Amino acid sequence: MIPSTLTIAGVDPSGGAGVLADVKAMSALGAYANGVIAALTAQNTKGVTGILPVDPAFVALQIDTLFDDVRIDAVKLGMLGQQKVTEVVAERLAHWKPKYLVLDPVMVAKSGNLLLEKPAVNALREQLLPQSTMITPNLPEAGVLLEARPAETLKEMYGVAEKLHRMIDDGKERWVFLKGGHLPGDDCPDLLFNGDQMVEMPALRIQTKNTHGTGCTLSAALAALLPQTPNAVEAAKLAKQYLFKAIARSHEMQIGSGHGPVHHFHHWWPPVNS
Repeated sequence: MIPSTLTIAGVDPSGGAGVLADVKAMSALGAYANGVIAALTAQNTKGVTGILPVDPAFVALQIDTLFDDVRIDAVKLGMLGQQKVTEVVAERLAHWKPKYLVLDPVMVAKSGNLLLEKPAVNALREQLLPQSTMITPNLPEAGVLLEARPAETLKEMYGVAEKLHRMIDDGKERWVFLKGGHLPGDDCPDLLFNGDQMVEMPALRIQTKNTHGTGCTLSAALAALLPQTPNAVEAAKLAKQYLFKAIARSHEMQIGSGHGPVHHFHHWWPPVNS
């Protein structure tokens, strides 16, 4: 059966991040994508010019109406924006209990604009992390969650992954996917940790400015792949491979003049000579 997945996130009109990017990634990886809008933004590849919150009660209504009718195999959480929205999303997901919940703790846009108000961090930390099957913070986001400076080396990342896992461990199979893209140098390894097994996933940095929505794309890919793969390690490796290729072929898109999007449909669309 084709998995039915859900993204709960904000909308990026340029399509490189948020719900639109999530739908592309989920679709490219063989899942049927549903979407709940948690926030509206005015943005392009150069930055965010405005954010319009969605009423928390309407976010709850979207979630309840969808779950009441549609089978949801996995949920990905992205930009939630406000504390009240974060709290209502946590409340409704605790009610509906999806099998897989991938949390991308979106806090800052690639342009540097804040996407999560500071009072919402505690709600995310206390109410959503404990429900998550997998969390996918980058190093600055992990620092915020732990109230510590971001890791600067792979060795420090090991300690961060262990501390983050203690925040989500409830005796079940829970994973931390710690992204190392902010490390200095040409290597950008990621770590996958479940409290027992630490999997290092190495990668070389691709020199490109087209990195808009990489975090959204990875977490959406994980939500699409977790119901289709035998275990979380396989899903993580496939998601990382998908994103790597999407970045490598991003130059074929030529969207905008800032941080362009990745190529979500690189497997389906023929290569374009650059």
